[in-house]
Amino acid sequence: MDTEKRIILGIDIGTTSVKVCILDRKENTIIGRQTKDTQANVPSELGCEGNKQNVPKILSALHACVSRLPRDSLRQVEAIGICGQMHGVMLWSCFEDSLPWEKADIESSRFDVLSDKVSSLYTWQDSRCDPEFLSSLPKPDSHLKACSGYGCSTLFWMSKNRPEKLNKFNCAGTVQDFAVAMLCNLMKPVMSVQNAASWGYFNLSTNQWNMEILKSADFPVHLLPEVIDSGKIAGYLAETWHGIPAGIPVGAALGDLQCSVLSTLRNEDDSVLNISTSAQMAFISPSFDPLNFDANSKVLFLPYFNGKHLAVAAALNGGNALATFVSMLQQWTVELGSPLPQSKIWERVIEAASKCDSSDLNVVPTLLGERHAPEQNAMVTNITKGNISLGQVFKASCKGIIENLHNIMPREMLISCNISRILGVGSALTRNPVLQNEVKDCYQVPIVFENKGDAAWGAAYSVSIVP
Repeated sequence: MDTEKRIILGIDIGTTSVKVCILDRKENTIIGRQTKDTQANVPSELGCEGNKQNVPKILSALHACVSRLPRDSLRQVEAIGICGQMHGVMLWSCFEDSLPWEKADIESSRFDVLSDKVSSLYTWQDSRCDPEFLSSLPKPDSHLKACSGYGCSTLFWMSKNRPEKLNKFNCAGTVQDFAVAMLCNLMKPVMSVQNAASWGYFNLSTNQWNMEILKSADFPVHLLPEVIDSGKIAGYLAETWHGIPAGIPVGAALGDLQCSVLSTLRNEDDSVLNISTSAQMAFISPSFDPLNFDANSKVLFLPYFNGKHLAVAAALNGGNALATFVSMLQQWTVELGSPLPQSKIWERVIEAASKCDSSDLNVVPTLLGERHAPEQNAMVTNITKGNISLGQVFKASCKGIIENLHNIMPREMLISCNISRILGVGSALTRNPVLQNEVKDCYQVPIVFENKGDAAWGAAYSVSIVP
């Protein structure tokens, strides 16, 4: 009997937007897709050192996207795959008689998230854990370091600086883990290996949290989710949801990076370059061993699917750096009395930079630092009268983003691992020909730019590839 799931809902809860799609696995085609900006950022009490998002807004965007998909197709959905932004952490309070979500009304398919029973989402961009604080933490039993913005690091910071907040909750996970718990009515969250590794203090050789290390440092270990293999089922849809029948399986939430790679990668000698909010270069590592690795490497080795690992250059600075530049220009236009919409500014800076043959201006765009250099700031050098036109500055900024990525994963590493081609995806890359040309000039390997890298598609596909 053929038990393969054919019609699958894929969900990607990203840093700035939610994307959903319905995948016909048999035909390998998308039946419907929707996207919606979450507009969920909220001010942090720590100012620029914090980065928080409003969870009810994120889940509202999810409901809006699913509700707009074809109703007939939703009724045929046989499984749900979910992924989302990695590293971040949120907390919630969950008891049999007091859940952090509720149906909006008897007839509604929408869940409302109760704001008094959930925390904010502390995202991967949160920098409250400065190098001094991180150095005070115990060393993880893992090939992955504990960095600022990682779930365990943030929970360590809260346990030492805001213990009263932790005392209000009994669950923790990524926002995509929360979505799975809500859909399946789970009292305790379930987390995939991919997301557990992104939190730090997780050993990929044993697939276990560093419990003894964490307990000895008074970490709130009772908050840690149960961890299962990536691609496995976390639970079953508790109620009919937007026409999707109750009882269908829901996969453990995955990392958006892994799902984006899964949706794009064609051959194991391809590398995937994804530039959206941040920037990543990733390929399947042919021989990674978590017991034998270079602790000083800037390249991360992250769990993929079916026991494989990805070699990843994960730059914190990508499309967000260019977006900050455009926001600055927009603010200047307001202050000069001739405001322009950001869409018009994007159009003009790309057009101006496309007309520049070159720029000897040097832009280091590391506004957020990098995980291997958290205290590094952005800077501009070699400024002359002849290289400060709008086009030259934007072109140099694009070049700086690619050079920063190349500093983490140079061309020589791709060649030594027999990577023969780069597949370029992500909204910040596919919409920006200036950035595309800088990739070609810097890496000097064949590159194809595609309107793919759909993590929602990858989340849907993942449900059917893992035994």
